[in-house]
Amino acid sequence: MTNDSDHGERITAAWTGREIGVRYPRGRPYAYQFTSDPWASRHGLGWPNFALFLIYVGLVVFAAIDWNWPWALIGFGVPWTLSGVWYVPQSARAVRRRVAVLNSCPPVQGRVVAVLTDTDTDSEGGTFTSHTPVVAFTTHEGTAVTAYCPDGLPDTHAGHGGKVTIHYDPDDPAVLTPNLASEDRSRLFDITCGTVALTLGVAAVVVGAALL
Repeated sequence: MTNDSDHGERITAAWTGREIGVRYPRGRPYAYQFTSDPWASRHGLGWPNFALFLIYVGLVVFAAIDWNWPWALIGFGVPWTLSGVWYVPQSARAVRRRVAVLNSCPPVQGRVVAVLTDTDTDSEGGTFTSHTPVVAFTTHEGTAVTAYCPDGLPDTHAGHGGKVTIHYDPDDPAVLTPNLASEDRSRLFDITCGTVALTLGVAAVVVGAALL
């Protein structure tokens, strides 16, 4: 990679022949960035949507000041509830599809080829260290894949050179996990958070309407 500036999104899994989206300024192909969605932001709706959001926030604040503060609860709760009604089922279906895909073919044996160590310092001067294993495996289709495992490994003692069991999507080996149990926990946590957020939105609307 010859680009010395920001490379965009991290490529978490790579194999020979994989297509990767590349975005670059017109006339400056050397200033490229990787992207998982080459068509993102092509429609130019980012700023109009942000402007619409600011207008809506202004109307809610005006209603809360000029009419009564319960209108702020309604103004917050209605869009929050609508987004929750849309997000929770979509998220649940997406996670179910992911788990089903990871179980759609027998797992393969992989090996930890590296463990990346990253040390950061917080605002108070304290340091914390994270370790990200990198695994290599070959799919049943004969594709040699090297990938990060940001969720860690089910066996905490599997260090460099250790063997791991990899579940992957046969159509897209970048979708993988060495730990199906973590996928189930993630699914439960995501659904729980979505349900709590939806409940907060409904409660805000109900309390606001009751206080009018």
